[in-house]
Formats: sequence, C-alpha cells, structure tokens
Amino acid sequence: MSTQYQDAYLYDAVRTPFGKVGGALAKTRPDDLAALVVAESVKRAPKLAAAGASGAEEIDEVVFGNANGAGEENRNVARMATLLAGLPTSIPGTTVNRLCGSSLDAAIIASRQINVGEADVMLIGGVESMSRAPWVLPKTERPFPMHNLELANTTLGWRLINKNMPKEWTVSLGEATEQLREKYGITRERMDEFAANSHQLAAKAWDEGKYDNLTVQVPDVDLTRDETIRPDSTAESLSSLRTVFRKENGMVTAGNASPMNDGASAAWLGSEKASDILGLQPLARIAGRAAAANEPQYFGYAPVDAVNQAIERAGITWKDIAAVELNEAFAAQSLACTDAWGVDTSIVNTWGGAIAIGHPLGASGARVLGTLARRLEASGDRWGVAALCIGVGQGLAVVLENVNAR
Repeated sequence: MSTQYQDAYLYDAVRTPFGKVGGALAKTRPDDLAALVVAESVKRAPKLAAAGASGAEEIDEVVFGNANGAGEENRNVARMATLLAGLPTSIPGTTVNRLCGSSLDAAIIASRQINVGEADVMLIGGVESMSRAPWVLPKTERPFPMHNLELANTTLGWRLINKNMPKEWTVSLGEATEQLREKYGITRERMDEFAANSHQLAAKAWDEGKYDNLTVQVPDVDLTRDETIRPDSTAESLSSLRTVFRKENGMVTAGNASPMNDGASAAWLGSEKASDILGLQPLARIAGRAAAANEPQYFGYAPVDAVNQAIERAGITWKDIAAVELNEAFAAQSLACTDAWGVDTSIVNTWGGAIAIGHPLGASGARVLGTLARRLEASGDRWGVAALCIGVGQGLAVVLENVNAR
C-alpha cells in the first residue's frame, strides 16, 4: 500500500442475470447470490485464482451494498458472502445501505480507500432478493399488548414511518414519480416510448453477446438472461396498461417503471499495483464521483446535480461524455434527468436499462458501473458517467475514463 495519492481503476465486473420477484431466483438466498459473484470475481482474476488462498489474502476488503438488511442478508452480507465464497477469514467486509445506490456507494467508498493509499485491491458489489424480503413485526412499547399488531413489508419503500416526517415526504415512490412528471411536464407517450426502447435495447444487447462477459449463471437455476425483458414491448402496447398509483390523472404504470427483482453484482477496484495482483488490465479510471440530495418526494431528479458535480470534479464537461448509464427507476424520472442535462438520449442506456433488465436495489449500482466500463471498452470512447436516483431524495454518480480510449 502507498501513502501517496493513487488513482483508482475498475478492472472487471460481473453480475447474475436478474430474476423477477417470485421468479427463477426466488429460492436462492441473497447471501448465496452475493457469495456466487464474490467467488466468480476471484475466478476471473487469473493470478489471484492461481495463487489460491494465499492470493486471496491480497484482497484488502470486500464492500457490498444492500438496501434491506432485515432478512437472510442480515449481519453484514459482505462479510457473510466472503466467508460463504471460501475466502480467507482474514479478509474484512462491510455492508453499505444507501438504498438503490448502495453498490455504487460501495464503489465510491472503495475508490477513496485506494486513492489515499489504504488499499490496492478492493472487491465491491451488491445484492438484493426482493422475493425473500421479510415481513417484520415491530416490538410493542408495552409487554403483553391486547390490541392487534400489524406486519410491515420490507420489500420496497417507506415502512415503520416516523410520525414526525412530513406527509409530503413519505408518499409512495410511484406517487412521488407522478408528482415529478407533473412538475417537469413528462408525457405518457414519452414514458411508454422510453420504456419500450429499454426492452428492445436490452434484448438486442443480449442477442449480440454484449452481456456474455458481464454475467455468471446461478447454478441449478434456469435463468440465462434477465427475466423481465419483454422484447415485443412497444409504446402502443404499453399505452394500454392501467395506471398503478393514481386512478385518475395518473401516468405511471407497471410498464413504464422498473420491476422488482433478485440479483447480485460485483467488481474489482484497485490501484495500478492491482494489475499484477489480479492478473487483469484496468478497464477504466474512476475520475469523478458525487452525491446530491433534494426533497424526498423528488428523489428521481437527484441524479441531475450528482452527475453535474461528478463531471465537474473529473475536470471535463458534458461535451466530453460519450456514454451514460442511468438506472431507470421510472421512465418519468429518467426523462426528467436527461431533459435537464440536455443530453443526446442515443448515448443513454444503449444496452437497455432497469425498466427491462430489472432493479434489485442493492445490486443496481455495480451493474450500471460495470456496464458503463464495458460500453466504453466496446466503443473506444473516453468518458462516461453512471448514476442512480435513490429513495428519500438522493442521487449518486461516478465518472469513468476509459484507459484504453482510441
């Protein structure tokens, strides 16, 4: 390790295909999904894999994101996954919860450790099983209650809300998106067109083998690609779907929102020295990063400031950006962001987005980061940015520089 500032690089990324809630991955525990991508990451690092346990000890730390933490991924899933993957007990692990941005936050945290010389090799990632998210029964303030008790579903969104939270902050994610699209004038037609395009691009990317090097199959599970992709989706077919969150004057449907999913993702981050340790060449340098926040009900717009700050910190401008990976929580919020940036949408999510691929909360950040790195590698372009909106009004962004840009 170095005591001098050093650049942080992304060397490789891998994820499972994402399963739908109650689908192919529903019987797989989240800690097992996380252990799978940890073990696969080691296999994909030739020198580390060849050296066995002694080589794995070169890993400084494992940092994973997870948005739930109340179920089988409890008690620090990063540490559990490291142990379940058979890595040495000497490798520490920590779990990050920034909701939808958790695994991108893991990458940001790890890159800082590398920058300041505290680490040379970091394994980051994230996991979520929304299928297996538990129902929780809060403890009562008094023993032996005589009244009925209510279970809380921990799958998604607000629960066990503090009474001091303003009501306008704690509306559902879907209602918040309805408010956002009203504020920024996003039409139903644009939302459905955006969603259909996500499905078509994702299917095309899988057909062309774009995801072959980015995914690992889950053993004993019949899932060879993301389960929620619908290649036959069109704006016309999506326009017939009923709205979900508002019966009147609503526009958000199941078709123009991301589904709920299960899956895991991981990536190697490291200094220049990590190349010799892993036996891999760097794909991209982490050139800028930022977090931003706004009113909780406008969470979908928070990536706007996060991305702008990350680009500025990278010392570049929007004119330099050739690729954008924006997690598609909802079509409306994605369009509000791209409108604000004034970006050419032909460079956004060209291998499909979360509306088609899925959004297992804790795993999505590393997915968009890894996909961005491979997109830049494939195109030869130099600069790209990955970003996510985050419930309760936050956004995260990371700028990558392709170290092999043509």
